[in-house]
Amino acid sequence: MADEKRDETIAGSSQQAPLPVPELPTRMLIDLQGGYCNLKCPKCYVHGPDDSESLKKLRGRMALENAKKILDEVSQARPLIQPCLWTEPLMAKEFREHVTAIKAQGFPLTLNTNGLLLNDEMAQFFVDIKIESVSISIDATTKESLLKTRGTDKLQEIQESVFRMLRVRGDSEYPRVGVSFTTEEANRHERDEFVKYWIQHVDVVRVGERYDTDGSVEKFQTTKRVPCGHLYHTMPIHFNGNVSMCCLDGFQSTKMGNVFTDGGVRAVWHGEKFTEARRLHETGQYDKLPFCANCDVWASHTFTDSVEGDLLVRRAPLMTYYNRLDRAKNWNIKHNAQTKKWEIQTPTS
Repeated sequence: MADEKRDETIAGSSQQAPLPVPELPTRMLIDLQGGYCNLKCPKCYVHGPDDSESLKKLRGRMALENAKKILDEVSQARPLIQPCLWTEPLMAKEFREHVTAIKAQGFPLTLNTNGLLLNDEMAQFFVDIKIESVSISIDATTKESLLKTRGTDKLQEIQESVFRMLRVRGDSEYPRVGVSFTTEEANRHERDEFVKYWIQHVDVVRVGERYDTDGSVEKFQTTKRVPCGHLYHTMPIHFNGNVSMCCLDGFQSTKMGNVFTDGGVRAVWHGEKFTEARRLHETGQYDKLPFCANCDVWASHTFTDSVEGDLLVRRAPLMTYYNRLDRAKNWNIKHNAQTKKWEIQTPTS
């Protein structure tokens, strides 16, 4: 019913026609344990501020049986699963049990970590269970910049975690191993050096721009704004079952429903709140959604691909992925014999 109202509203509007909404989200961020991190990155507006009272409200763990309920409902759709939101995933209790349950049902799984807890045993677990990808956030080439961007000077330890993951993986196909760099004033001068160094070692290097608490990016300019892709493929689920409109909502301020009490994933995904948010985006009424009003992250969904030497480079206004073609076997990149071009089969790296 909500989707029908959306169609009727836009049919009488001169704005963009309704965009297709899949029956179930194709990407799900499941926060196994909220409110915990072993770093206090200055740029992180959840863990960066010294506000223990606010963090207490965000802390909690998702029971394994509750996580399995979510997985059972979406098992036929096989969405990509990321087992965290605003937290360090390797801190989660029963982390292995959760990951094992996810992979047992054949879900693709990708993991973002700061690497400080990535020991040999955990790296071997990732290889054995065939996690699709592990990306380690670094953001610097020097200790000085790391301290300014991530609040720690443990650069050597983080770098060693990347090489540990590569060494343990060896010739195995999975996981795909990458590193990431979030650009801000404190480290912008190290960006090119970072890419040049790490692309020699890992499968993919991701470089993005830092965004503010409202999702805005300094000095970002683009042409016409379009509806945000997150609304059409991504569902962020907090440890308590609350669903946020966007993965940037670390404080659960945009409550779209609860998958445990409001009928499950499908009911929330096609519920009135998500449907209304999509309608407002499609009719250009972004200012009626305070969380979206000033956000620029929507631009990350518009990208172009090009082959540059031995790399397939995917560029969006706020994000660039440098993918090594000689490591294409662990990613859905195929060479079209007719066009003689490399083609990316999936929307994300």
